[in-house]
Amino acid sequence: QAQLVESGGGSVQAGGSLRLSCAASTWRGWTYARSCVGWFRQAPGKDRERIATRMRATTNYADSVKGRFSISQDHSRRTIDLQMNNLQVEDTAIYYCAVGDDCYDDIRSSDFQYWGQGTQVTVSP
Repeated sequence: QAQLVESGGGSVQAGGSLRLSCAASTWRGWTYARSCVGWFRQAPGKDRERIATRMRATTNYADSVKGRFSISQDHSRRTIDLQMNNLQVEDTAIYYCAVGDDCYDDIRSSDFQYWGQGTQVTVSP
């Protein structure tokens, strides 16, 4: 089992930035060769969207956030961070971090075993 706790959400005007952090100190996958991490979001009335993943040094982003968002891992602090720049109204959603112990190279959504409780991001015009 692992506990993930997101922080850093809030309200911002369009064009602004936020940095989300996911504390994962109890996750053992920090030392696993095939572990993966990711950020997802869900807007009201919409399906959950996978927006950023990272496995070893390889990152992937949804087209909707590519060039604006950046996922990173801090092994010393045991956090998974999401830097979000040039935020737009359509980025408004609840953001979740997730991790998996043993992931496929193409990182499937089913690889993610542990999830945080989510943090709200609201972007106003």
